[in-house]
Amino acid sequence: MIATLASDLLPNFSWLALAVVCLTLILAVGRALGARLQLRLWGIPEALLAGLLGLLLAPGGPLPLLPAHVMQLWADLPLVLLTLVFGSLMLGKPLPKLEGLWRPVSGQVSLALVLAFGQYVVGGLAVLLVLQPWLGVSPVMACLIEVAYEGGHGSAAAMGPSYAALGFPGGQALGLAMATVGLLSSTLVGGLVVVLARSRGWLLADAPGSVASESTSAGNGDSGGAAAWAAAWAVNLALVGLAVLTGVGLLAGLRWLTAGLGDGIANVVNALPVFPLAIVGSLLVRLALERSGKAHWASSAVQGQVGTLSADLLITAATAGLDLALLKADWLPLTVLALGGLVWNLAVTLLLAPRLLPADWFERAVIEFGQATGVAASGLLLLRMADPEDRSDALPAFSIKQLMLQPFLAGGVVTVVAPLAVAGWGLPLWTGFCFALVLLFGGTGLWLARDQAPAP
Repeated sequence: MIATLASDLLPNFSWLALAVVCLTLILAVGRALGARLQLRLWGIPEALLAGLLGLLLAPGGPLPLLPAHVMQLWADLPLVLLTLVFGSLMLGKPLPKLEGLWRPVSGQVSLALVLAFGQYVVGGLAVLLVLQPWLGVSPVMACLIEVAYEGGHGSAAAMGPSYAALGFPGGQALGLAMATVGLLSSTLVGGLVVVLARSRGWLLADAPGSVASESTSAGNGDSGGAAAWAAAWAVNLALVGLAVLTGVGLLAGLRWLTAGLGDGIANVVNALPVFPLAIVGSLLVRLALERSGKAHWASSAVQGQVGTLSADLLITAATAGLDLALLKADWLPLTVLALGGLVWNLAVTLLLAPRLLPADWFERAVIEFGQATGVAASGLLLLRMADPEDRSDALPAFSIKQLMLQPFLAGGVVTVVAPLAVAGWGLPLWTGFCFALVLLFGGTGLWLARDQAPAP
């Protein structure tokens, strides 16, 4: 029996090892080429270039060197890698203090909610008024902007089975393509917005100054050599694993608690992936470390590298697996939704954010634009461009907002519920409901900001 089990497992393990090695090598090549081309100066992720290289080597590409089985394994990786990103998110940072942050965080939360639910409104209107009458597309397509822009590649990959079950089998491929567009837009368009802000005097600092990188210097403190480096990585990977396991336990408990509450609730919870709860696990592990005086076990540098590497591998795998034939067939609806979502995000960032947020409104708004169009790393990149000397309070407010909203948006409960609501309620009712939420959250944010000093 053991021999039979080994004969079954060893080929699968060999394929998995080959898939991981190939993905790692392609990412390494993409990073090297990206560094040579200085892509970071333009805000273009090197992982995106690596994904395009993988697309060239895929079975459907011009140089089909990668086996189809490797591509199938890559297709399952984004959800795993996104869970690792979320599991490491809170571990390496001191938990922010809540005292005195309610007012700025309330504006941050209002802005994020307007951005997210507005993406459903824009998607719903685009499908109802343009794409359905002209092209007869599935109404579930209205959910793609939020999934791809707010959630990114991981959320788009995770929602693929749900879309297929609702009669929209191309949803995953289109979502991944839109996530790639969002990633590029968040950095390229966001960089231009930062340049505009600097010319208009919207930034706290008149000049960018020198980039002080305390976290980088802290990350170079492994003077104990290779053994200390390996020990630090082992401890921090174990902490990430503990955070993910905590998220798995929370999800299992949630499913157990909701099992008797009716099929509707049970279906939503059963469709919920683990990564929104991995951030809760990350918070709980960090809290336990701080309470026990062991916070030094979690290295900010190592956790940052774990998150960055996981996100880069995710983007590489997801981009390399794009269905080019489907994109060629559906380029028109993809373009309409991508442009609609981008225009909405820009309008909210430039027109509403100055009225919702405190004096450092632009720094707070640009990090939300980056996250709501690409990924959280895009928002952090834009914040670094706008506030290199860390003069604003954008990062603490953004971190608390992420903790509050991540389990619900960008791959959380709302993302899972949205296509079910479109199928059950109908797209017009869902779009109207989201529009009412946009008015509610926007109005509440303006009301809470009424006593703040006006933004410049």
